[in-house]
Amino acid sequence: MALLSPTRATASVRLEARSLILLGLVILLFLLPALQVIADGYNYVLHILTLIFMYIALASGWNIIGGYAGYTSLGHPVFFALGAYFSGVLLVYQGWSPFWTAPLAGLLAILFGFAFGFITLRARGPSFVISTIALLLLARLVLDNWEWVGGSNGLSLPMIGLPYRFYKIPFYYGMLLTALTAVWVSYRIRHSKLGLFLRAIAMDETKAEVAGIDTRMCKVIAFAISAFFAGVCGALWGYHQTYLRPTIFLTIGAAADLVLINLVGGRGTVAGPVLGAALRVGLDELVVNQIGSTELNITVTGALLILIVLFFPGGIIGALRERGRLPRLLNWD
Repeated sequence: MALLSPTRATASVRLEARSLILLGLVILLFLLPALQVIADGYNYVLHILTLIFMYIALASGWNIIGGYAGYTSLGHPVFFALGAYFSGVLLVYQGWSPFWTAPLAGLLAILFGFAFGFITLRARGPSFVISTIALLLLARLVLDNWEWVGGSNGLSLPMIGLPYRFYKIPFYYGMLLTALTAVWVSYRIRHSKLGLFLRAIAMDETKAEVAGIDTRMCKVIAFAISAFFAGVCGALWGYHQTYLRPTIFLTIGAAADLVLINLVGGRGTVAGPVLGAALRVGLDELVVNQIGSTELNITVTGALLILIVLFFPGGIIGALRERGRLPRLLNWD
């Protein structure tokens, strides 16, 4: 058996150390809710982490089409709303828990994503962006006028049958599992042949086609996969909110959030959406604690995120990599 060279052996040791640290962090996150069980007072922490996990899952899913393939979508809130309404309706009319129907909501989002992507991904650049905005507006119009699901007045959902002290825990675990799955899928795609094709499309789609890549099918598959995580998150978040209304899910601001998170963290990188989601939620909570929850809060948070984008055009991950200062713990590409 051939011995590893010193360089390869060192790289292998570093990889194992990084893997152990990440595994330890995941185990810690799984054990964290025990604090709320032992002593009340950690609901706020669980809520913030649940938000971060949700944005990690949403942004990592969006990154598959918007980062790897370079196709900016502003229509992902549609899949978010689709998951929420699908599971919400099954809960209200059939009594089925969204914790069980969330994966089905994700599969339904895949079908819708595949169908929509197959039609619209012939377009490129601004034309595709406009088509996703049109999808969002059309979905808003349909839900606003569909009385069976509450119309513009919304649909109330029954609360989960748990004491308030433990109310956050199921949603915490649901979003954590979704986030971990989204990051894992993103990592696997990044290091797969599909990921290579998507990056080729982002660099120069015409040359990718000349090289024999079925660019349209690659884009459609990426778009459908990215829709899955929006659907699952929608199902869980809608149940958490106990109220569904088109204005909660179907807004341009919600779509812009996903783009901004990826731009801040590092579009087209695996760790970028994770870092961007943590910063987005962390900055928002910091500003709320300092000046309260007002329109000024949104303005200040947006301004801070825009400043980060201006000073780090390739995102924080990209900027640190260019300067040779990217911690190995965040180098997942």
